[in-house]
Amino acid sequence: MNKTKIQLFALSAITAATLVACGGDGSNTPSTTAPSEATPASLTLEKIGGFSTYQFDVSAAEIPAYDPASQRLFMVNALAGAVDVFDLSDPENPTLIDTLNTNDVLAGSVVNSVAVAKGIVAVAIEAPVKTNLGRMALYRASDLTLLSSRTVGAQPDMITFTPDGNTVLTANEGEPSDDYQIDPEGSISVIDVRDPRAPIVRTASFSAFTGQEASLRAQGIRIYGPGASASQDFEPEYITVSADGKTAYVTLQENNAIAKVDIETASVSNVFPLGEKDHGAIGNEFDASDTDGGTINIRNWAGVAGLYLPDAMASYTATDGKTYLVTANEGDARTWGEDNPAYFAGDTSQGFVEEFRVKHLVNRNGWAGRLNDDLPAHLDELANGGLLNPLVFGYCGAVAGNPNGCRADDQLGRLNVTWTMGYRTDANGAPLLFNSSGVEDPAGDRLMYDKLYSFGTRSFSIFDEDGMLVFDSGSEIERFLASDDCKVGSARNLNCKDFFNSGHDEGNALDSRSDAKGPEPEGVAVGQIGDKTFAFIGLERMGGILVYDVTNPAAPVRVDYYNTRDDWTNDPSDPAVLPTAGDLGPEGLVFIPAKDSPTGEPLLVVGNEVSGSTAVMRINLSF
Repeated sequence: MNKTKIQLFALSAITAATLVACGGDGSNTPSTTAPSEATPASLTLEKIGGFSTYQFDVSAAEIPAYDPASQRLFMVNALAGAVDVFDLSDPENPTLIDTLNTNDVLAGSVVNSVAVAKGIVAVAIEAPVKTNLGRMALYRASDLTLLSSRTVGAQPDMITFTPDGNTVLTANEGEPSDDYQIDPEGSISVIDVRDPRAPIVRTASFSAFTGQEASLRAQGIRIYGPGASASQDFEPEYITVSADGKTAYVTLQENNAIAKVDIETASVSNVFPLGEKDHGAIGNEFDASDTDGGTINIRNWAGVAGLYLPDAMASYTATDGKTYLVTANEGDARTWGEDNPAYFAGDTSQGFVEEFRVKHLVNRNGWAGRLNDDLPAHLDELANGGLLNPLVFGYCGAVAGNPNGCRADDQLGRLNVTWTMGYRTDANGAPLLFNSSGVEDPAGDRLMYDKLYSFGTRSFSIFDEDGMLVFDSGSEIERFLASDDCKVGSARNLNCKDFFNSGHDEGNALDSRSDAKGPEPEGVAVGQIGDKTFAFIGLERMGGILVYDVTNPAAPVRVDYYNTRDDWTNDPSDPAVLPTAGDLGPEGLVFIPAKDSPTGEPLLVVGNEVSGSTAVMRINLSF
């Protein structure tokens, strides 16, 4: 062990917690035990090891979990539908030693998520037909012996343990079939695993919310799948658990909401809406176009609101003793049947797509020209065109009956929004119709949009345990990526602004994601070091890991950004480029505290789904 490692080891004995995108390695929240280590002034990330499958953009490395006793790392390999098992005793040289396949549990199945606690590996298993019931299986970490398996809800997409390791929870997403004709109910399985050979499953369902759809919508909770009840429309995505193990919090991504689950009774006690972000307000600016002359244009857009739609979520206990939730506000549209021409030819029985560009949504000539191209069948059924309210969008040229310059590619034209919200309705929620001159007319065939809703907020947020917003990073992430202070590359020697909002699957792609979800925060893990708590946030598209000190939940401070991508010019799908491009598309993260680390140093392990690589990062502490 070198001198630096010895110094760090002497200073570190971390009490910590983890939440990983789609999984975890035990507790989801920092221990409430008093810290027994020195508190760092700051930290930086340094990649010290890794493993690559050399498989591009097929999710060959997604969700990590770590077992300290066996020093094994478990990584979901969605390409193989299995879990790759690594020896992490030497983090600089992780070695693939086995692959855990679940076909003996459920033939033709795939693994979605993995978590570890007390030497037990829990795996979430999706059925070959995703709308069928899935499975949860338990294995011994040291030798992969199958201990048991149990049936859970449809499409278990995330799995985690309570902090004491006695209970496993799965988020059963219950996505619809691609044609949206089968839509299983979402649920959370609460599984007693104190005897891992005889686990006991209970189900926290959303059945109590069915019949309350109108009230829920009025609160701001999105329930909009065609013909879906609340229990069908709710799609649990990620779970985090309070430090006392009594409460689970579950993101309902497409619904823009979080569910609160009482673990003792295995019941959903509440669902609270996350609201919207006003992109017309100072501090909430963003770049809305990928074709605005190759320039970075971060500005306010009145009348545009962002829906948080968080993917991963972590929780921690702050110094006030309260639980706080950290969300990565990726944004996600429902796009089912998007590869079926029949849907875009007008057949609503073949899918459901809510995403549409502004320039097509508010074309004064209507949207018939998009038929058999990208016109959602359900939108076509609703009306024949859309208009912008000139009292809101006059700043970009909208007048009665004509959106004018607002449709321009360097204005709002390229932005992807949901057509399902923002148009004027009557008291019952039915659309009010307007004529082509912009006058309300029962015989008209146009929708009037007072507001446009984009996907995600290009930020991370902190909510309290009752769903109240405590902090949002606003435009800070995009502004940082566009600044002279931001550097990328394994040697931190390249200017971020030269690759601002690039796509993770493209070369030389400046600004290519600005019309969609920008840098796209997706994964998040939290870890306590001394008496500070840090959040590690993965940017799916731009790539890299942002680190914030979130000890004060109302005033997080950015402390580092690390992006190992070196080749930003050439196409990374080229087999000759991928091995040297760097890590692309971080999906899942796991924080390994020093007390559990093979080296006695805190580590961060990242699964990168686009490059198919596992990255092991040392967390260098400064005092």
